[in-house]
Amino acid sequence: MLSYVKPLEQSQIQEFAPKKVFNIKTTALLLILFTLFSLNAVAQDSPQWHLPDGAKARLGKGTISGNIAYSPDSTRLAVASAIGIWLYDTETHQEIALLTGHTREILSISYSPDGNTIAGGSWHTVHLWNVTTGVHKHTLTGHGSAVTSVAFSPDGNTIASVSLDRTVRLWEATTGAHKRTITGHTDGVTSAAFSPDGNTIASGSWDETVRLWDATTGVPKRTITGHTDRIYSISYSPDGNTIASASRDGTVRLWEATTGAHKHTLTGHTSRVITVSYSADGNTIATGSWDDTVRLWDATTGVHKHTLTEHTGVFTSIAYSPDGNTIAGGSLDDTVRLWEATTGVHKHTITGHTNWVNSVAFSPDGNTIATGSWGIRLWDATTGAYKHTLTGNRGEGLGISYSPDGNTIATGSWDNTVHLWDATTGVHKHTITGHTAAPYSVAFSPDGNTIVTGSWDNTVRLWDATTGVHKHTITGHTDRVYSVSYSPDGNTIASASWDGTVRLWDATTGAHKHTITGHARSFSSVSYSPDGNTIATGGNYDNLHLWEAATGAHKHTLTGNPSDILSVAFSPDGRTLASGSYRTVRLWDVTTGAHKHTITGHTDWVTSVAFSPDGNTIASGSRDGTGLLWELTPSVTQEEEQVEGDINGDGVVNIQDLFLIAGWFGQTGQNDADLNGDGVVNILDLVLVIGAFGNAAAAPSLHPQTLARLTTTEVEGWLTQAQEIDLTDPAYLRGIAMLEQLLAALTPKETVLLANYPNPFNPETWIPYHLADAAAAQIAIYDTKGAPVRRLDLGHQPAGFYTDKAKAAYWDGHNESGEPVASGVYFYQLRVSSSRSIGTGDYSSLRRMVILK
Repeated sequence: MLSYVKPLEQSQIQEFAPKKVFNIKTTALLLILFTLFSLNAVAQDSPQWHLPDGAKARLGKGTISGNIAYSPDSTRLAVASAIGIWLYDTETHQEIALLTGHTREILSISYSPDGNTIAGGSWHTVHLWNVTTGVHKHTLTGHGSAVTSVAFSPDGNTIASVSLDRTVRLWEATTGAHKRTITGHTDGVTSAAFSPDGNTIASGSWDETVRLWDATTGVPKRTITGHTDRIYSISYSPDGNTIASASRDGTVRLWEATTGAHKHTLTGHTSRVITVSYSADGNTIATGSWDDTVRLWDATTGVHKHTLTEHTGVFTSIAYSPDGNTIAGGSLDDTVRLWEATTGVHKHTITGHTNWVNSVAFSPDGNTIATGSWGIRLWDATTGAYKHTLTGNRGEGLGISYSPDGNTIATGSWDNTVHLWDATTGVHKHTITGHTAAPYSVAFSPDGNTIVTGSWDNTVRLWDATTGVHKHTITGHTDRVYSVSYSPDGNTIASASWDGTVRLWDATTGAHKHTITGHARSFSSVSYSPDGNTIATGGNYDNLHLWEAATGAHKHTLTGNPSDILSVAFSPDGRTLASGSYRTVRLWDVTTGAHKHTITGHTDWVTSVAFSPDGNTIASGSRDGTGLLWELTPSVTQEEEQVEGDINGDGVVNIQDLFLIAGWFGQTGQNDADLNGDGVVNILDLVLVIGAFGNAAAAPSLHPQTLARLTTTEVEGWLTQAQEIDLTDPAYLRGIAMLEQLLAALTPKETVLLANYPNPFNPETWIPYHLADAAAAQIAIYDTKGAPVRRLDLGHQPAGFYTDKAKAAYWDGHNESGEPVASGVYFYQLRVSSSRSIGTGDYSSLRRMVILK
């Protein structure tokens, strides 16, 4: 037990007594409108802001990945996308800014009450942006899964975020400091809302409940039950008396906000209800559903008023403008539609967003790029400007191929058909039927007379390219066919399948020629080299492989890619191979198999890569809903050393890669952190990373992030595990040596009490310190008279640096009775003892802090 602290002597206090205490007043700052907002609006079809380094053009504006939100003054509409948050002018409907600074798609957004800040929830993180300048302000970390909803408190001081990790977290809105984690839900939490008075937080969950929490303490108030399936969205009425909840059970339910009593059930949607929102006057409720409709309801009686049906895809978000005039709806049909709030009359459709880009292809002359999503779009290959959309059946774009003469485009579709289009006019020419599952890949023969398709029905089929007449069905695969490719001479077809094989077929007769095996798991992509001598294959969480095309003999294994390879393509000269994987495009030397370069910029899987006919440009399509064009400069194509252990694909092995490995310990199956490919993430993978970490940057002792986030206990544990294994490989031995260096670096030279931050503060602060040896530690807080105010028992801790917010001592500004203390000067003292309890202590240090309210 840690003994309580005794009062301070006045002599101790006098040393720190302030000469004066000044009153601090907040000064309002006049912000100048950022240049982005005064720029002339660019075309919705080709916005080119914030391109990734090395990219010369973007095709599309990305998938609508989350909700939409109006600014408090109704002049701006924010749309969450996979590449950032797009801001639209609500009068002109033109883009005025793109907020970036994240690495994954934005899943949820919310404006602060004053309109100056946007919070965006992503995977494991929350991001804050200054809306006026577009500057990224903070990244809030701590969630263990997707952040599905964010909400500001009415006073703007607190942000609530909820996650599929089953928690609600509260953050200080100005600094991003973590305030509290609320637990209680038994499944993923999907929605959060503050009551209008700011006293209560409501959260909706997959556990079929709405839970109410005290917004200050996080104490549970009430659990509301009644839904029979997952809850996706909740909303408070403007007067705070009612909570509406939308559920996968197809209903919206209204609850008395204080007692949780059931008031009404709104029925009429024919599928799950995803989103719910109150009008500003509280008279109407808008709901969006997977039945592709928005419905308006009388908020008092629950009577249905209107059905809005213009969308052709599932609704993901509904938002009323604060002025009450407009309803905005975001949908998986890649549009945002606006309606007059009273009559339901359609006002405008915002376009330019795209769903997953499944495939990209250059026209033979190199002037046009076709991208396949939910529809085929054509773009100028030089500028990225939008040219045309090929419209027909919903769901085209699984595979795209230009005919050799450039006159026809063939595309696969989710409706199990293949479509042929006039490449110049966009006129639909033929629909080819016969597959019983989606044709995921299409390719023209070199002479342009035949189309080959690979399908999820496990077959490869040949079709007449002019008439669409069926020629052959090739069977033999025992699972989905993901990719097909013609040899340059047109005599052979290669098909890659999830059955773990690539099969070579006679292109005329369909006779089987060879079966290639050797991937650890399934094949997902295949491509012939321009000279026809080599076949490249990519697999499900496997390396790239090169094979002798004539015999199927293995030639090279290209190592270093940490995740699934969804697409491969040879450069026109056959010297370079491009592969698309998780958020990256990687370039390889075909002759030596050496890694040349890693291209980053996408925020999701790269599903397709293609070289321009002149070999100077690579087009990449991604599930983030964009295509990117990359210019291949000499600095890009020259060979560079592959950095072993770069888990997150940022080109550097650093602390982030180390924590990814440690966080995935024990996981089996597909995982980027399984560096040695033994099927499990364990100490061997961590040793490889730490060895490369020291080699890639500097000795671990030079990394402040490492010292702040690791403990000697963790590192000692890793080192012990590694030393118990008989490792002889130089890469592992280097990792063990680096662990030993890291352990030494994690031990401070002396015990030190550091200045608290922030200081002055209101209402909370963090107190950092160093421990040179394992010890029992205690922070005692006193007033100016030396009377004890609060004791923070830190327990027995290992030697280490306790400086960041995750490890430093935390004080919430309350005394031992739980009451907030008054403004003024206080003192804090660190006392440590090598024994398990604090007695006389081995070390003591005193510092001053100030509370200003």
